[in-house]
Amino acid sequence: MVRFENVGMRYGMGPEVLRDVSFELAPGSLHFLTGPSGAGKTSLLKLMFLAHKPSRGLISMFGHDIATTSRAELPALRRRIGVVFQEFKLLEHLTTYENVALPLRVMGRAEADYRDDVEELLTWVGLGDRMKANPSTLSGGEQQRAAIARAVVGRPSLLLADEPTGNVDPEMGQRLLRLFVELNRLGTSVLIATHDRGLVERTAAPELIIRNGELTYRA
Repeated sequence: MVRFENVGMRYGMGPEVLRDVSFELAPGSLHFLTGPSGAGKTSLLKLMFLAHKPSRGLISMFGHDIATTSRAELPALRRRIGVVFQEFKLLEHLTTYENVALPLRVMGRAEADYRDDVEELLTWVGLGDRMKANPSTLSGGEQQRAAIARAVVGRPSLLLADEPTGNVDPEMGQRLLRLFVELNRLGTSVLIATHDRGLVERTAAPELIIRNGELTYRA
């Protein structure tokens, strides 16, 4: 599903922030992405979300060579990817419910077909009483849970989560981890970038480890 071969990445004319990165994520796999701050975790996620192009190397997503994929084809690939950003990126003019339902609207689904699923998911992440609230009225932890619900509601082929438990208490962190594990059991490949060693150690999943822009693997 995802394959990187000797990938390098730089911003502008600066030095490479990722160097000779090679790995594969099989369909239905679950991995953690770990490493110190500034090591390149977020940069790697940006490449996987197709927000940036590599400076060199091969990236294949869902069988498509990204270097030869046309700009017109990229939106369809991105719709197969759910992303939990550290910045949340909730739309202020939409309610919590509308933000979470947005990926399903973009897919062209009728609200009558997804309303119950969205409401059930929001209740599960503890936002059942905040469905009509706007993002600016939510706490940081509530915004993070809304962003996670939006990322998983469409059951993407690949879920990328950047520090998904960073703004929630340990109990909610465990609940969100169970959500990711359950989504993975349904067939979604999951990659979770985190500094939380407890989160990693509670799940028997392999790690992709980045240090100084270089990647190693731990089973």
